[in-house]
Amino acid sequence: MRNKRLWMLLLIFGGGLIAIFSQCLNAGNKPDVRGEEYTGSKKCMKCHEDVYRSYLLTAHYHSSQQAADSTVHGSFEHGHDSVSFDNGNAGLLMDKHAGGMYQTAYKKGKKYRSERFDMVFGGNKAESYVYWKGTKPYELPVSYYKSLHGWANSPGYDTRLPYFEREVTQRCFECHASYIKQPAVANTLQNRDAGFDAATLVYGIDCERCHGPGANHVNFHLANPGEKVARYITTYKSLNRKQRLDDCGVCHGGNKDELQTSAFNFKPGDDLASFKMPRFAPRQIGPADIDVHGDQNGLLAASKCFLMSNMDCGTCHNAHKKETVSLAAYSQKCMGCHNDASHNFCTNTMAPAAFLKSNCIDCHMPSTPSKIIYVVANGQKISPYSVRTHYISIYTEESKKQLLAFARKMKLVPKPSH
Repeated sequence: MRNKRLWMLLLIFGGGLIAIFSQCLNAGNKPDVRGEEYTGSKKCMKCHEDVYRSYLLTAHYHSSQQAADSTVHGSFEHGHDSVSFDNGNAGLLMDKHAGGMYQTAYKKGKKYRSERFDMVFGGNKAESYVYWKGTKPYELPVSYYKSLHGWANSPGYDTRLPYFEREVTQRCFECHASYIKQPAVANTLQNRDAGFDAATLVYGIDCERCHGPGANHVNFHLANPGEKVARYITTYKSLNRKQRLDDCGVCHGGNKDELQTSAFNFKPGDDLASFKMPRFAPRQIGPADIDVHGDQNGLLAASKCFLMSNMDCGTCHNAHKKETVSLAAYSQKCMGCHNDASHNFCTNTMAPAAFLKSNCIDCHMPSTPSKIIYVVANGQKISPYSVRTHYISIYTEESKKQLLAFARKMKLVPKPSH
């Protein structure tokens, strides 16, 4: 009888341990919010550790993040923690305490509103911030700009009073995140009222956003470790040129077209045009009409280099690595086509060939201020956000600047006096 009781206790204790361990294991294998065909990027690290760890440093991976000390880069120190509005009659203070980080608005010295940093969009050149109010995400009034080394009013906002009511739309998430559960209703106005489920947000651009759902790929290769050919996953090299451009164009193809279904439904290999509302009247768009932010595909497609070659985004960019390539290294990619052997090298004779070969980029793809990301101060638009144009062309004034800089470096002309 005593032994029987002991066995019963052991069974109960052992069953409890099994339940605890199974919960721990299940916690580590939590289903992906996008569905059972997805596996989550962390599973990729088991076989692709070097690529995965390299990708963690990229701007794509950091395109959206949870707000934290490590992801909000503006200063909270006195003297660097505020932005003035209404000619100094109002202001916004960056406030940090145990409850989190806040943007707190004041008018004539009195606090009248405070909202928390919940989410960060961007980070490579600038950061904008989001706060949640129930199921609704809103943009905070002040952003951080690396070119300014500090805070300024968020893109498109003016400096009259801090504005807290700009809703963050689904399209923002589609380009800055990998997924968020969308409203169930189809009507656009009802969608806006329905909001989003913040608990389903997959921050950043993850592996499966560009390579497609990976559960079958992971399951197959774990069961067949000797198989070296990638199965049940889409690799960039397996796509044709149009498919590669579409894969990047989901986010880098501009926002002038209205989508008839969510970009989250796009899989690599899909025809991006089928996701857009049909146009019954052709629209003539030239490089001057395309902004450097968010429509690199449109600018590239208008370039002579693109039209006369088979280049695509991967010709110059490696999406798995942080873009730290020097201008000289990028220029070498240009040299693949533009060289003496092909008789189409740069025709500029005012500088030696060694100089020209080291910097095609500043002359032919200069950094250009965005027309849609700007701040307004004293009624004037200021663009603190510049991106290298992907319209590859001849920019005479930029070329003159580069040649003058070269001449000063070689002491051929005196430096300007201050």
